[in-house]
Amino acid sequence: MLGTYLRLAATMTLWGGTFIAGRLLSHVGPSTASLMRFVVAGLFMVALCYRLEGGVPRLERRQVVPVLLLGFTGVFLYNFFFLSGLQTITAGRASLIIAGNPVFIAAFAALFFKEGFGKLKAAGLILSITGALTVISRGQLDAVLAQVRPGDLFILGCVFAWSSYTLLGKKVMNGLSPVGAVTWSCLAGMVFLLPMAVREGLFAHLAGATPLEWGAMVYLGVFGTGVGFSWYYQGIQRLGAARAGVFINLVPVNAVLMGWLLLGESVDLSLLVGAGLIFTGVYLVNRRVATPALEAASASSASR
Repeated sequence: MLGTYLRLAATMTLWGGTFIAGRLLSHVGPSTASLMRFVVAGLFMVALCYRLEGGVPRLERRQVVPVLLLGFTGVFLYNFFFLSGLQTITAGRASLIIAGNPVFIAAFAALFFKEGFGKLKAAGLILSITGALTVISRGQLDAVLAQVRPGDLFILGCVFAWSSYTLLGKKVMNGLSPVGAVTWSCLAGMVFLLPMAVREGLFAHLAGATPLEWGAMVYLGVFGTGVGFSWYYQGIQRLGAARAGVFINLVPVNAVLMGWLLLGESVDLSLLVGAGLIFTGVYLVNRRVATPALEAASASSASR
């Protein structure tokens, strides 16, 4: 059991590192970087499928369209927004905006799946939104629109893309193993990313990529996606979604610390206040997970 906890903690560190790797790719087009992340991840996951399950599981006809939607939302949209946003804002800011994922997933689950969303959860939602606005506005809530950067909006788009992916995954992953579902998500996402990357100048970007940038793309594919997803789903299988999902809150903490240590990013008071509001809101929304639907939704929000 201790090994499971250590792997989950390590996973959150790996996911925190994806924000640093994304910042290192600011001179590589976002579509190119996203495609290469999932080319690497797809190869890694196919190999993992053969090792663990004897091959990639075949899709039934009814699973094809849902899997394509999974790839479109959780791979194509999320990663395009993620890497576009990290071209203009810091890793720490991005990670704290994305920390609102569990809150919005719980809210959408209540809206679309009629899950309970009482006063405590409503208060948590308000706190989390206020925290995100505090981070985005740099503490100047009265001038929030003047403080918003395009990168902030891209990262906010990640939240909605991942919320959609999570709710779709509630149905799509029925009948597929976690490793198989992740593999098909990667492969489906590549279908959508390839035309965008070619149009963006895929081959020119790759020809001009530095060794550091190649390393960042490999890190995103192998560690941020392949290893991270696999360890996380192992944690869900052994501990349950709710207990594994508690570890999600380590991701922005790791990202802020790594941004400060490795990239020299500043940590100001508005960032700390916003982080406190976001974490409090996430705690209130997820304080009592009473149903499998919300349990699965809360846990899925960390898969980035």
